[in-house]
Amino acid sequence: MADSENVAHEQHAEPAGTSAPARVIPSDMPAPERPRTLVATEQVGKYYPVRGGLFSRRDRLVRAVDGVSFRVRRGETVGLVGESGCGKSTLGRLVLRLVEPTFGRVVYDGRDIVPLSQRELRPLRRKMQIIFQDPYSSLNPRMTVREIVGEAIQIHKLAKTKSDEEAMVATLLQKVGLRPDVMQRYPHEFSGGQRQRIGIARALAVQPEFIVCDEPISALDVSIQAQIVNLLMDLQDELGVAFLFISHDLRVVRHISQRVCVMYLGRIVEQGTTEQIYGATLHPYTRALLGAVPTPDPSKKRLRIVVEGDAPSAIDPPPGCPFHPRCPRALKGTCDREMPQFAELTPGTGHKVACWNPHTE
Repeated sequence: MADSENVAHEQHAEPAGTSAPARVIPSDMPAPERPRTLVATEQVGKYYPVRGGLFSRRDRLVRAVDGVSFRVRRGETVGLVGESGCGKSTLGRLVLRLVEPTFGRVVYDGRDIVPLSQRELRPLRRKMQIIFQDPYSSLNPRMTVREIVGEAIQIHKLAKTKSDEEAMVATLLQKVGLRPDVMQRYPHEFSGGQRQRIGIARALAVQPEFIVCDEPISALDVSIQAQIVNLLMDLQDELGVAFLFISHDLRVVRHISQRVCVMYLGRIVEQGTTEQIYGATLHPYTRALLGAVPTPDPSKKRLRIVVEGDAPSAIDPPPGCPFHPRCPRALKGTCDREMPQFAELTPGTGHKVACWNPHTE
């Protein structure tokens, strides 16, 4: 106690107007490690109110995202898959706070960003970006490529002069495989794949750490899809950026992702490494999705699970497990009554599933 008091006394005893000497860190001392987890959600959800109709005055809720927890580590790609309408895109927007969550936490680099005001959130916008699904509607048709890519550079004051800004735009265009001489052209002068490259350049303009890729290839020709996927992988290797890759194409997700989350009716039902999801599938819904993926080898046998009917309404989900009305492995009296816990089947593997009767063979 005396030592600490002496230190405090010595610190306050400095002459007025004298600043404390800068702390010198020895060159052989390792820098403090940043947390590996870059983005995480903790039981995050988004409910949309639906007004009652003429014969029903009771307002109801659409459970677009219903208590989802997952994480993305620095420099990795997490794939998010599921049928249309399962809440994938809403979850991606929740992570970026483009949509305000109804409940739960969104943690970026160890900081909960849900309570932050728009002003407090603005510096973080540089670190979190999005590549939209539709390259035709996501670009302003009245702006040139230079204006589209350079807009964020201006907002965040990343260039000192106009010539510096133009040089940055030219470098970004080259990174995504476009010539710098297209800067004065408008979006309608480009193909779909070229427009998506412009969208990628725009996302990279502020040097982000994390990008949500919201089905970035679904609106493109098959011949162009592989080029965009390979571009994203090359950019990740070069820049170390992390991706949340949202898609319904499980073949592409397998190619680009290190870990995969499978979503159904607003919830994640299975989560694991790419090898676990594709090689040791636990959830019947995941198996059904994989069974529907066409294979180039017609002689190769595969186990196909037939799932009948459509997904239930997010306004009125069924009791118990939301997949049980369509599940061939549903247990009567259990699956139709109780919601399964989302947990590891084998502790320590990181392979989680929400199912009362998972595949274990």
